[in-house]
Amino acid sequence: MTAADDTWQGAVFDSYAVLEYLEDGPGAAAVQSMLEKSTVISPVVVSWVNMGEVLYIVRRRRGADTADLVLAALDQLPIETVDAGRALSLGAARLKSRFPVSYADAFCAALSKLTGLPAVTGDPEFRALESEIDVVWL
Repeated sequence: MTAADDTWQGAVFDSYAVLEYLEDGPGAAAVQSMLEKSTVISPVVVSWVNMGEVLYIVRRRRGADTADLVLAALDQLPIETVDAGRALSLGAARLKSRFPVSYADAFCAALSKLTGLPAVTGDPEFRALESEIDVVWL
């Protein structure tokens, strides 16, 4: 699946995808296209764990004021943020115990499994998860 597919059903963004968009990286156009296709029926979703990862990275690189501005900007995008409740946390724990991925990546992958939507990333750690979830590579 790519951003140009007519079969768009939604996606789960990893922090990598969000940062590509924010930093106008090589994958920014694909992320923008997915955001433009996002609807209530075919959403772009991100766990709060992954959003927290985005915000701490921005805070380290650019400072607290910029992180606050980024959060305000992200709140305006058509992204559904998902709390790390029981089902998501247990799913992430299961994946983290089986695969060599970061804890935040495990949350993205678990959300992908729970929703049936592909994970969008460029993070090579997700190669280990391709047997478990669909991955759209940026």
